[in-house]
Amino acid sequence: MSASLVRATVRAVSKRKLQPTRAALTLTPSAVNKIKQLLKDKPEHVGVKVGVRTRGCNGLSYTLEYTKIKGDSDEEVVQDGVRVFIEKKAQLTLLGTEMDYVEDKLSSEFVFNNPNIKGTCGCGESFNI
Repeated sequence: MSASLVRATVRAVSKRKLQPTRAALTLTPSAVNKIKQLLKDKPEHVGVKVGVRTRGCNGLSYTLEYTKIKGDSDEEVVQDGVRVFIEKKAQLTLLGTEMDYVEDKLSSEFVFNNPNIKGTCGCGESFNI
C-alpha cells in the first residue's frame, strides 16, 4: 500500500486560458522540483500517481501517492525527468490541467489548475465536472 504524499488543492480556471497540450497533465517547474525532491528520499519508487476519489462536499477530490510501477490502465506523463501516472478514473478529469506546487508562510501544497471544473467547495478540496 502506498503512502499519501501531501495535501492538494483544486482550482477552477476561468480567468486565464491554459494552452492546449498533448499531455493530459503539465507540470510547472515548481511541481517538477518538488516531486524530484520527494522521490529522492524514496529510491524504490519511480514516480507519483494522481487519482480521484469520491469525497468532500462537492463530489471528487484528487489523491497523490508514491508508486513503484505503472498500472495497466495508467497514463504516464514524463516531464523534465519526472514520471507522473494518472489513474484511469482521473484521466478525463485532468485533460488540460496544470499541476503546480505552491509554498507560502502558512502552507505548502500541490495545486491543480483545471479548466474542466464546473464548481468547487469553499475549502478548495473537492470539485465537480
